[in-house]
Amino acid sequence: MKLFFKTLFLTCFLLVSCKKNSETKTQIAINSENQIKHASGLAIYKYEGYSIVKVLNPWPKAEKPFTYILKNKNGIIPDSLHNYTTIDVPVKKLVVTSTTIIPFLEMLKSENKLIGFPHTSYISSPKTRALINDGKIRDVGQNESLNIELLFDMQPDVIVTFGIDNTNKMVDKLTKNGLKVMFQGDWMEQSALGKAEWIKFYAALLGKEKEGEIIFTDIEKNYNNALALIKNTKATQTVLYGSLYKDQWFVARGNSWIAQFLNDAKANYLWKDLPGMGSEPLSFESVFDKAEHADIWITNGSIMTLSQLLEENHHYQKFDAYQKSEVYTFESQKGETGGTVYYETAPSRPDLVLKDYIKIFHPEILPDYQFTFAKKLE
Repeated sequence: MKLFFKTLFLTCFLLVSCKKNSETKTQIAINSENQIKHASGLAIYKYEGYSIVKVLNPWPKAEKPFTYILKNKNGIIPDSLHNYTTIDVPVKKLVVTSTTIIPFLEMLKSENKLIGFPHTSYISSPKTRALINDGKIRDVGQNESLNIELLFDMQPDVIVTFGIDNTNKMVDKLTKNGLKVMFQGDWMEQSALGKAEWIKFYAALLGKEKEGEIIFTDIEKNYNNALALIKNTKATQTVLYGSLYKDQWFVARGNSWIAQFLNDAKANYLWKDLPGMGSEPLSFESVFDKAEHADIWITNGSIMTLSQLLEENHHYQKFDAYQKSEVYTFESQKGETGGTVYYETAPSRPDLVLKDYIKIFHPEILPDYQFTFAKKLE
């Protein structure tokens, strides 16, 4: 009988001990450090056998974050995480819906993992266009009306998309058909380095975390080196940004992605004190009253010449920047099928965007630098 009680006591002790060890291990995992430094809308926590990815700000005024589990081969997922979407990584077949993701895939040498994209003509990169032309990347429709039958037939490991609000009927249809979907929020980032850091999201999906970290660290270093070049330079050039669109002039607000570049490049952006992110619609009269004598004008659109700009609106010639031929665009470069190179590539290479701005506002700092995106209108 004594032996029985000793055995029972030992068994209970081991069970309690194991439970305590398990709880301790779980507690350590919960306190794991976030791998993300700059992106406000992304968090990645890495554990043995799996990672937890949180998309914190997928669209404006989002009420809750999205949590995803990236499971390595033979990884064991805790019971507490089974309610979240689980993706087996590294993924082998990927569908994405934003051109800003294409450079990330190419930097990670994983463009061959992409099997589908909506409206493939938007893609500019020659490398990925070659895959499209070879039939290795299929057109899967439009963002709002993806071809579900085609996607079901293709069976991607995951579809990475974006939403503009919490009404996502298309995503609901995809998941009901057994397809796995992840939201991404790189477009919500207002920090230049924050947008670029989303490469770590795709690196985690592709099992290339080390490569992603090295690539981003290099971009971060280049950006900071460019900042160091103008550390002691004063912001003397006043700047007008944008152009009319359907009788409204959308100016970048003071906390926007664009305004950060202008501030970092030591330019005196005329709407730097306008609070908020994104853009603010103003009338032509309001803009002209404030920016008539601006030194430099960064315009929108694929305008190639000053005369072409004037054809859009003859009132543009009233600006001093137009009269002095100090007008620039970042959107003149087009891909083979009409996609805009700047919109596709700039979010992933803020270091090059910043250097372009420095070249515009302080040409003496980078005398031998050639523009990557910017073009001066002649």
